[in-house]
Amino acid sequence: MRHVLTDDAPGLLLIYAPVVEASFITFEYVVPSEAEMRARIENGSKQYPWLAAVEDDGTLIGYAYACSWRARQAYQWSVEVSVYVHPEHQRRGVARRLYRELFRQLKKQGYVVAYGAITLPNPTSIAFHQAMGFQQVGCFQQCGNKFDTWLDVEFWGLNLADRGEAPEPPSLPDIKSTS
Repeated sequence: MRHVLTDDAPGLLLIYAPVVEASFITFEYVVPSEAEMRARIENGSKQYPWLAAVEDDGTLIGYAYACSWRARQAYQWSVEVSVYVHPEHQRRGVARRLYRELFRQLKKQGYVVAYGAITLPNPTSIAFHQAMGFQQVGCFQQCGNKFDTWLDVEFWGLNLADRGEAPEPPSLPDIKSTS
């Protein structure tokens, strides 16, 4: 496992494009271009960890990242997290390892809660998030429409650390993801 590099954009797209094109998992309609994915990595990794699971031969098989939960300053200790694994490598612990390392790094930075969004129905993702210690915290009903279907999104939360009365702002990551 390592930090994502901007040069990993094509590998991330191999994993992410089928999710965009054929599922409700993401609400994106159009697969991002390679340039867009590079920009997402570059911009996102300035503040949050982006992690890659890589085989011995260098093949990218999964990735996980964090991003802002909400823009207001009072939310700065909260993050939204996502994990994607190539279908040939699912159910082998890749997502679990990525999330564990992501949470370790987020906690080290000073974040206290991580949220995951799950488009319903998705019993596999719900079971995974429960196994990782998440608890359901809310549901936005029929909040998105993809493939001419109105969809609910559940939010699941995981406490990363205790909340202090006067917490320090989260710190920037030690390693930036660049090519």
